[in-house]
Amino acid sequence: MRKLSGLGVLLPSLALLLTLQQTSPAQSTSTSPATTYVKAGHLFDSEAGAYRQNVVLVLAGDRIQSVESSSFAIPTGAKVVDLSNDYVLPGLIDCHTHLGARADKYDPINSFKETPFTSAYASVVNAKRTLDAGFTSVRDVGSLPFMAVDLRNAINEGLLPGPRIVASGPPLSITGGHGDLNNYSPQTRVTMFPEERDFSIADGPEQIRQTIRAQAKYGVDVVKILASGGVLSKGDQPGAPQYTFEELKMAADTAHATGRKIAAHAHGTQSIKDAINAGIDSIEHASLVDDEGIRLAKAHGTYFVMDIYDDDYILGKAKDFGIQEEMLAKERSVGKLQRENFRKAFEAGVKMAFGTDAGVYPHGDNAKQFHYMVMYGMTPAQAIQAATRNAADLIGRASDVGVLSPGHYADLIALKEDPLQRVEVLEHVPFVMKGGVIAKNELAAK
Repeated sequence: MRKLSGLGVLLPSLALLLTLQQTSPAQSTSTSPATTYVKAGHLFDSEAGAYRQNVVLVLAGDRIQSVESSSFAIPTGAKVVDLSNDYVLPGLIDCHTHLGARADKYDPINSFKETPFTSAYASVVNAKRTLDAGFTSVRDVGSLPFMAVDLRNAINEGLLPGPRIVASGPPLSITGGHGDLNNYSPQTRVTMFPEERDFSIADGPEQIRQTIRAQAKYGVDVVKILASGGVLSKGDQPGAPQYTFEELKMAADTAHATGRKIAAHAHGTQSIKDAINAGIDSIEHASLVDDEGIRLAKAHGTYFVMDIYDDDYILGKAKDFGIQEEMLAKERSVGKLQRENFRKAFEAGVKMAFGTDAGVYPHGDNAKQFHYMVMYGMTPAQAIQAATRNAADLIGRASDVGVLSPGHYADLIALKEDPLQRVEVLEHVPFVMKGGVIAKNELAAK
């Protein structure tokens, strides 16, 4: 049998294509997204901090197409989600989580028993618990390389249920700092990669620049740096500076040059001020901030993310799970001061975003922090704004989440009781929608 030449094959194919084009009507390869109508009895406007009454959200696929009045005529037979008797809020946002961490494991020996897969399996469970708690977006600011990136991608692909994730890699630490393995013998190691490719320990401006560039290469959304000592680490003190101003400036400049924001763990007074002056976008914890640090944060527009629920769990339940006395003593030294400084910073007008350090306490309990935010100076509406509008701004997602307005994702929660009257009702959210899809609905059974 003779082989056809290239032209002999091509000409019949072209003839067939022309015939199909002449005999078949033009077909569009895209279809319009499905339309859903959500009746909202009391819709929280996170920009205004107040409710709009009796509105209809028109959803086109996973986003909000329009917000209409109650007189809007919903087409007959349309898909309707009836929340007309409920309080509807934007999906909540937690800006400081560790999805791979477990709050029932404080024994440091666990580091030598577990593989990276241990953390990854935990993150799958924790992501679902977080979404079920009404947090449809989170910022993960510290996990093994590059677990949060992979988890983000798996959720985005629809493989796993969970919130939208703004992912960091492992936080940058000085040698012997809050993120290092301290007080063990020199031959003790817990590594995933050869030492020359460490993605966390970085000393000096040039190592910091290289490490941040390497993290960007592997897909992080945000950079985390440990500017001061910490509570849940051995051999350091929360108030002690670790990175210098020059090192923090290099970190901020390099992160921004890659198009990413940067968060600084900083309990200590001087480290907070150095991080703000270096141009870092958010200060995590801010426990020992002084008046000058508060003035600087306000002047620079730096966000504070203050995890003021943790103190209760660390000094209470964590004792049952092997937390060491050294860490308890450090928490006693900063916990109450952090709460008072939260009040001072908020009253001074510092920008505040909701962040809890989830993983220090059990994932899914994120909303327990609202109680303390109100106790220490915020109104319920202001606390909710910190977890919606403000948080969306901090994580760089203000055009997508944090408000329920046209163009934004259809991420929302609904409650039977008014959280502006009793903010604690947010601790159990019965209805969660993410991207126009109902992820949890306990209202239907009532």
